[in-house]
Amino acid sequence: MEASPAEVERIRELALNRGAHNAKIIPPSSVAVGEWVRLKCKFGCDGYSRSLTCPPFSPEPSTTRKVLDEYEVLILLHLPGNWAHLNDIAADLEREVFLRGFHKVYSMASGPCRFCDPCPMQYPCRHADKARSSMEACGIDVYQTARNAGFTIEVASNHDSPTNYFALLLVE
Repeated sequence: MEASPAEVERIRELALNRGAHNAKIIPPSSVAVGEWVRLKCKFGCDGYSRSLTCPPFSPEPSTTRKVLDEYEVLILLHLPGNWAHLNDIAADLEREVFLRGFHKVYSMASGPCRFCDPCPMQYPCRHADKARSSMEACGIDVYQTARNAGFTIEVASNHDSPTNYFALLLVE
Protein backbone atom coordinates (compact mmCIF):
# COMPACT_ATOMS: atom_id res chain seq x y z
CA MET A 1 0.00 0.00 0.00
CA GLU A 2 1.50 3.29 -1.03
CA ALA A 3 1.11 6.10 1.47
CA SER A 4 -0.63 9.23 0.23
CA PRO A 5 0.84 12.59 1.25
CA ALA A 6 -2.12 13.06 3.61
CA GLU A 7 -1.53 9.66 5.26
CA VAL A 8 2.19 10.38 5.66
CA GLU A 9 1.33 13.68 7.31
CA ARG A 10 -1.06 11.87 9.69
CA ILE A 11 1.76 9.46 10.60
CA ARG A 12 4.11 12.41 11.19
CA GLU A 13 1.53 14.05 13.45
CA LEU A 14 1.04 10.77 15.28
CA ALA A 15 4.79 10.71 16.00
CA LEU A 16 4.55 14.19 17.48
CA ASN A 17 1.51 13.24 19.54
CA ARG A 18 3.39 10.21 20.89
CA GLY A 19 6.20 12.43 22.15
CA ALA A 20 8.70 13.01 19.36
CA HIS A 21 10.03 16.56 19.60
CA ASN A 22 10.11 16.77 15.81
CA ALA A 23 9.37 14.50 12.88
CA LYS A 24 10.40 15.36 9.34
CA ILE A 25 9.34 13.67 6.14
CA ILE A 26 12.47 13.01 4.07
CA PRO A 27 13.35 11.18 0.86
CA PRO A 28 15.56 8.09 1.04
CA SER A 29 18.22 9.90 -0.99
CA SER A 30 18.81 12.33 1.92
CA VAL A 31 20.00 9.54 4.21
CA ALA A 32 23.80 9.44 4.31
CA VAL A 33 25.12 5.87 4.42
CA GLY A 34 28.82 5.05 4.70
CA GLU A 35 30.98 2.03 5.25
CA TRP A 36 33.09 4.07 7.74
CA VAL A 37 30.18 4.39 10.18
CA ARG A 38 30.41 0.77 11.31
CA LEU A 39 34.10 1.24 12.03
CA LYS A 40 33.02 3.67 14.75
CA CYS A 41 30.98 0.80 16.23
CA LYS A 42 33.83 -1.68 15.96
CA PHE A 43 36.53 0.68 17.22
CA GLY A 44 34.84 3.00 19.66
CA CYS A 45 31.81 1.30 21.15
CA ASP A 46 32.00 -1.24 23.95
CA GLY A 47 28.76 -2.81 22.70
CA TYR A 48 30.25 -4.12 19.46
CA SER A 49 29.20 -7.76 18.86
CA ARG A 50 27.40 -7.92 22.22
CA SER A 51 23.85 -7.65 20.87
CA LEU A 52 21.94 -9.08 17.93
CA THR A 53 21.03 -5.51 16.98
CA CYS A 54 24.68 -4.39 16.74
CA PRO A 55 27.41 -5.08 14.19
CA PRO A 56 28.45 -7.53 12.95
CA PHE A 57 24.86 -8.85 13.19
CA SER A 58 23.11 -5.70 11.93
CA PRO A 59 22.71 -5.02 8.19
CA GLU A 60 25.79 -3.97 6.26
CA PRO A 61 25.76 -0.39 4.91
CA SER A 62 25.35 -1.62 1.32
CA THR A 63 22.26 -3.57 2.37
CA THR A 64 20.94 -0.56 4.28
CA ARG A 65 21.24 1.63 1.18
CA LYS A 66 19.36 -0.94 -0.90
CA VAL A 67 16.60 -1.23 1.71
CA LEU A 68 16.20 2.55 2.05
CA ASP A 69 15.86 2.85 -1.73
CA GLU A 70 12.92 0.43 -1.66
CA TYR A 71 10.86 3.08 0.16
CA GLU A 72 9.30 6.28 -1.09
CA VAL A 73 8.99 8.08 2.25
CA LEU A 74 10.95 8.16 5.47
CA ILE A 75 10.13 10.02 8.65
CA LEU A 76 13.11 11.15 10.71
CA LEU A 77 12.11 11.30 14.37
CA HIS A 78 13.93 13.58 16.81
CA LEU A 79 13.90 13.68 20.59
CA PRO A 80 16.50 15.55 22.66
CA GLY A 81 17.93 13.78 25.68
CA ASN A 82 16.07 10.46 25.78
CA TRP A 83 17.02 7.79 23.27
CA ALA A 84 15.12 4.99 25.05
CA HIS A 85 11.82 6.88 24.89
CA LEU A 86 12.46 7.72 21.23
CA ASN A 87 12.95 4.03 20.47
CA ASP A 88 9.65 3.24 22.22
CA ILE A 89 7.93 5.87 20.09
CA ALA A 90 9.45 4.41 16.90
CA ALA A 91 8.46 0.83 17.79
CA ASP A 92 4.91 1.87 18.70
CA LEU A 93 4.60 3.85 15.46
CA GLU A 94 5.86 0.91 13.44
CA ARG A 95 3.18 -1.32 14.94
CA GLU A 96 0.36 1.20 14.51
CA VAL A 97 1.31 2.04 10.92
CA PHE A 98 1.51 -1.67 10.12
CA LEU A 99 -1.99 -2.17 11.52
CA ARG A 100 -3.18 0.67 9.25
CA GLY A 101 -2.25 -1.51 6.29
CA PHE A 102 1.33 -0.49 5.52
CA HIS A 103 2.96 -3.92 5.62
CA LYS A 104 6.45 -2.66 4.67
CA VAL A 105 6.78 -0.19 7.55
CA TYR A 106 10.00 -0.60 9.53
CA SER A 107 11.81 1.43 12.15
CA MET A 108 15.48 1.98 12.87
CA ALA A 109 16.41 2.88 16.42
CA SER A 110 18.83 5.15 18.20
CA GLY A 111 21.62 3.65 20.26
CA PRO A 112 22.03 0.16 21.67
CA CYS A 113 19.28 -2.31 22.47
CA ARG A 114 18.25 -2.13 26.12
CA PHE A 115 15.91 -5.09 26.46
CA CYS A 116 18.27 -7.88 27.59
CA ASP A 117 21.41 -7.21 29.57
CA PRO A 118 23.36 -9.08 28.55
CA CYS A 119 21.91 -10.12 25.21
CA PRO A 120 21.65 -13.93 25.14
CA MET A 121 22.91 -13.83 21.52
CA GLN A 122 20.56 -16.56 20.43
CA TYR A 123 17.80 -16.61 17.87
CA PRO A 124 15.03 -15.83 17.98
CA CYS A 125 15.42 -12.51 19.75
CA ARG A 126 13.24 -12.39 22.87
CA HIS A 127 12.07 -8.88 21.99
CA ALA A 128 11.87 -9.03 18.19
CA ASP A 129 8.69 -6.95 18.30
CA LYS A 130 10.63 -3.94 19.69
CA ALA A 131 14.38 -4.53 19.29
CA ARG A 132 15.76 -2.74 16.25
CA SER A 133 19.26 -2.00 15.05
CA SER A 134 20.30 1.60 15.44
CA MET A 135 20.77 3.77 12.41
CA GLU A 136 24.50 3.83 13.16
CA ALA A 137 24.72 0.04 13.43
CA CYS A 138 23.33 -0.13 9.88
CA GLY A 139 25.89 2.34 8.52
CA ILE A 140 23.84 5.55 8.59
CA ASP A 141 25.74 8.76 9.28
CA VAL A 142 23.16 10.23 11.65
CA TYR A 143 24.88 13.61 11.89
CA GLN A 144 24.86 14.18 8.13
CA THR A 145 21.37 12.73 7.72
CA ALA A 146 20.02 15.06 10.43
CA ARG A 147 21.78 18.03 8.84
CA ASN A 148 20.38 17.06 5.42
CA ALA A 149 16.92 17.20 7.00
CA GLY A 150 17.54 20.70 8.39
CA PHE A 151 18.37 19.82 11.98
CA THR A 152 21.20 21.48 13.86
CA ILE A 153 23.30 18.80 15.53
CA GLU A 154 26.74 18.91 17.07
CA VAL A 155 28.88 16.42 18.94
CA ALA A 156 28.09 16.43 22.66
CA SER A 157 31.56 17.39 23.85
CA ASN A 158 30.87 17.06 27.59
CA HIS A 159 28.16 15.86 30.00
CA ASP A 160 26.55 19.30 30.04
CA SER A 161 26.17 19.43 26.25
CA PRO A 162 22.67 18.95 24.84
CA THR A 163 22.05 15.55 23.30
CA ASN A 164 19.92 14.87 20.25
CA TYR A 165 18.65 11.45 19.28
CA PHE A 166 17.16 10.33 16.01
CA ALA A 167 15.23 7.30 14.81
CA LEU A 168 13.91 6.52 11.35
CA LEU A 169 10.53 5.24 10.24
CA LEU A 170 10.43 3.70 6.76
CA VAL A 171 6.93 3.95 5.30
CA GLU A 172 5.25 2.63 2.18
